[in-house]
Amino acid sequence: QVQLVESGGGLVQPGGSLRLSCAASGSIFRTGTMGWYRQAPGKQRELVATITRGGSTNYADSVKGRFTISRDNAKNTVNLQMNSLKPEDTAVYYCYVRVDALGNYWGQGTQVTVSA
Repeated sequence: QVQLVESGGGLVQPGGSLRLSCAASGSIFRTGTMGWYRQAPGKQRELVATITRGGSTNYADSVKGRFTISRDNAKNTVNLQMNSLKPEDTAVYYCYVRVDALGNYWGQGTQVTVSA
């Protein structure tokens, strides 16, 4: 089995920064694409950013230029650096990891609240 543990959420003022981290552990031969999604109250879960094993990234238009995704293949971790946060970034953020031969896994979610 595979477990994902997220950390780094919290309360921040508009314009502030947060860094989310996600570590995958368990029966992992190799990880594929990793990423972050978010879900605000009353809304569907949406893609925030993804990164392939080779380092190619994809961002939602709403976070381009403010968020940066990165990963460490040796440690099976993925991070999301979030700068210039806005109230509309408030959501539960979920880590996503594709594990070769096993499938897709999701973290338990971490709350990010941007408010004055």
